[in-house]
Amino acid sequence: MADQRAETGTNGGTEPGVTDDEEARRHYAEKISPFVERFAADLTEAGMQRMASRVFACLLASEEGALTSAELSERLQASPAAISGAVRYLAQVNMISRQRDPGSRRERYLLHHDVWYSTLLNRDNVLTRWTATLRTGARAIGEATPGGRRVNESAEFLRFMQVELEALLKRWQETHGASDHHPPPPGTGTDTGTAPDTGESPG
Repeated sequence: MADQRAETGTNGGTEPGVTDDEEARRHYAEKISPFVERFAADLTEAGMQRMASRVFACLLASEEGALTSAELSERLQASPAAISGAVRYLAQVNMISRQRDPGSRRERYLLHHDVWYSTLLNRDNVLTRWTATLRTGARAIGEATPGGRRVNESAEFLRFMQVELEALLKRWQETHGASDHHPPPPGTGTDTGTAPDTGESPG
């Protein structure tokens, strides 16, 4: 038995003397972290906050799509304060939810199942507000003026995008069964409605 443990490693590790935790950390560093940082850089370039991008990418690549603050801090080598700010932002834009395990003060941060569907659905609401504001502005400026025509054309383009987006989301829902995986509305389901903490029990 001793020889077998020496060959397989502690707790069934793949190398002698390598624990499961050590193997998991090495796997993350070698295989997952490069993707997380690359995708986070893409999201940051597109306008998302840098730490929020890293947290989102880390959750996306995780085994269960859910991690505690401490786990995120370890994987991203970031401070608890930085993680707290990032998850607060992601919760505000309805990309993640917070869940407190029964009997624990520690929270886990869960990626919504159809996160891209949810994000685009939220963007549809933003387009509605932008279009209304632009149309009001075009009338105030004067629709016959160069500025008014430019603003009105912007409103027409955004309305076109909204109609196409609604059709696209409907097709996704019909083909992928997205209706079965929508996240709960803010304040319900797994969302605790409390401010994110550091993920550690006090004291």
